[in-house]
Amino acid sequence: MGPEAAAIVTSASVTVGVAAAGAALLAVASRDRPARAALGAPIVVVAALAAGIAVATRSMLVAEDDYRTVLFIVLAGSPMAILIGVLIARRVQAMERHAARERAARERDAAVEASRRETITWVTHDLRTPLSGIRLVAESIHEGVADPATGTSSIMREVDRMSEMVDDIAELSRLHGHVTRELTRVAVEDMLSDAVAAISPFAQAEGVTLGVDDVCHADLQVDLPAATRAITNILRNAVQHTPAGGSVELVATQQGNAVQVAVRDECGGIPAADLPRLVEPGWQGDAARTGGRGMGLGLAIADEVVRAHGGAVAVANAPDGRGCEVVLTFPVITRM
Repeated sequence: MGPEAAAIVTSASVTVGVAAAGAALLAVASRDRPARAALGAPIVVVAALAAGIAVATRSMLVAEDDYRTVLFIVLAGSPMAILIGVLIARRVQAMERHAARERAARERDAAVEASRRETITWVTHDLRTPLSGIRLVAESIHEGVADPATGTSSIMREVDRMSEMVDDIAELSRLHGHVTRELTRVAVEDMLSDAVAAISPFAQAEGVTLGVDDVCHADLQVDLPAATRAITNILRNAVQHTPAGGSVELVATQQGNAVQVAVRDECGGIPAADLPRLVEPGWQGDAARTGGRGMGLGLAIADEVVRAHGGAVAVANAPDGRGCEVVLTFPVITRM
């Protein structure tokens, strides 16, 4: 084998060896970050070629001027390789972000679909009770066993109850879809006033005192009907689970760039293991606490609404053990 052939073989071997070593390092370094591989690949190629050229020039005893020319070519190619690597890495990162968004969307769609299937199960179960009651009362009236006036009132109560259930199902389904919200600038005190006015008759009927202890002066940018309904749902749950003679307290305070709307009841507390599940659609916990009223969608609807506004819902037991506290956090906007 002549000197030139030997130089070519040696150069090729060194080039392959450096490239293989660089590829192995990139495989380890970019195991969780593909963008690192995209950035490092052109650099590895340049390094492998530089090593191969350097070996070839030494083997062939290239003149010093020619050797410098080769070195200049390698140095000139390195910035271009780095630029190409950066561009590819940025593209890979964009593709990763897009893939992550698609994956999150698929997971959310799957969760929504599972939730809808569970909701159908709850609908068939929870609506069967009032329907059975209506049928029994209607049959009693038809047979002349029950007083028509009393029976009619009972039927109307059950129909109202079913109507609330259907409204909750429709609202939760709407929130799970792609909702276009009309945001309105509103004062916290005005929004809470509307919610309290809506729940006050129910609280009076239940013998529960509904009080507003303290409300901060701040403005929110919200879908007003949805946000009011979220607070109304929390208040209704609190009143429903507070014994007659008890009280429900509503407080709103500003903490930095957020307003925390807290509803405190006297429900007797909730088992710690149940707290994380309170916002799950349809979860009602102990039947003794729910009394068979509603479908367990109130907190789930409130959670969906608040999260859609960039906030959060938190539930905790009161330190004294007399009840629990539900806190809805909304971002605030600066008053002009």
